Parts: sequence; C-alpha cells; structure tokens
Amino acid sequence: MSTLLKTKRIVITGGPATGKTSLIDFLNTLDYPCFPEIIREFTIEETEDKDTSDLQSNPIVFADDSLSFNQRLIDGRDKQYQESLALKNDFIFFDRGLPDVLAYMDFFGQTYESNFTDICQRASYDRVFILPPWKEIFEGDGERYETFDEASLLHNHLVERYTFFGNPPIEVPKGSVKERIEFILKTLDL
Repeated sequence: MSTLLKTKRIVITGGPATGKTSLIDFLNTLDYPCFPEIIREFTIEETEDKDTSDLQSNPIVFADDSLSFNQRLIDGRDKQYQESLALKNDFIFFDRGLPDVLAYMDFFGQTYESNFTDICQRASYDRVFILPPWKEIFEGDGERYETFDEASLLHNHLVERYTFFGNPPIEVPKGSVKERIEFILKTLDL
C-alpha cells in the first residue's frame, strides 16, 4: 500500500529588506518550486509616472485607488496559491503569502471587506517562516521605500496576521543565506 504525501506549502515572509528574495532564489537553485513576490511589478506600475524622489514610505500611498491596488495584490497571491494546488511536489515555497496583504493594510490603517479575510482563511499554509528586521542588511532600492522603523512595525503586523489565521510564524535566525536555508530545511525535517 502506497502512502500519498501531502504537498506542504511554505511561506517565507518578513518586512522589507530582510532577505526573503535571496532565500527564495537559493531555494530555486535547489530545485524547489517557488512562487516569487508579485508586488514589485505593481509598485513599478503605480509609481511609473510619478515623482518618487521624496517618497519615504510604501508606494501604496501613490496608488490612485489603494483598495483596488490591494485587491489586485491579494488576487495575484491567491492565483499563485491556486496554481500551487496543481503541483505534486513535496514542498512549495512562497515569497510572501496572502495574509501579508492584510498586514500591510493594517499597517497603513486601511479598511477591507470580508472578501479579503475570506481569501486568507481559505488558503492553508503548512508552515510560515518570518525573517526579522535586520538593520545591517537593510537598504532601500528602486521599488522599496520603507524606513527601518517602518519595517520593524510591519514585522509585528505580519506576526499578528499570520497568528490570527492559525499560522504563528517561526522566526529564522539572522545568518548567511546558506545558514538560514539550513535552518528552514532542518525545521521541515529535510
């Protein structure tokens, strides 16, 4: 009798500039299926024709319709999640999950309808790893505008949101990319 293994869906989250993308890129080199962060393409679109030289916060403040922006974002992450359901791999990794959208909306004091929370409740992640704020590696780039203090507050909102949806995040210790990946894989018993 064969045992069917359930695919495990793993989120790597954290505030801006904590090393998420580096970990996802490394996991890709190990041939794990990974879904990338999708907000960067939206950020580029929203700030394309606007002066961002004085921007000191997330570009959501530039969105002509922040609710529509966040709806597109949560729909995009939901699409990734739905696509993952067709994969038969043992482990699938996500650079951010659905509750990230709500954590950012909470941070910016934005309200949302129940459809936002309904989408998050339907998604079932097996583990959530969170990267803590890390001042030594924190830097802004062309699509990242938060300050370190904002990143620290966002971290707290992420912990709250994932915990609310039944996925209290496991904090990944600071270290090299390899050390962090080893921690994640060891925690997953790989």
